[in-house]
Amino acid sequence: MPYYVFKITQPNPMIKNLDMQQACETYKEARDLSRSLRAQLEPGDKAIVKLVFAANQLEAEENLHETREKPILMEWEK
Repeated sequence: MPYYVFKITQPNPMIKNLDMQQACETYKEARDLSRSLRAQLEPGDKAIVKLVFAANQLEAEENLHETREKPILMEWEK
């Protein structure tokens, strides 16, 4: 399964714009690409670069669009 590198912009909390940069066969190649893309971002840029491992591009995009619940903090974790 390939690794997908996405550049994500979020104009508002409800919308995520996903821009696939490249699909890589190895983790090292994808990691190096994502690091170089993060280094190219401007300091005020609100874009995020994410690396996703998925069977295909559609599954990777679905994983990035799903919202996760915040973990419940127990009393001793605060």
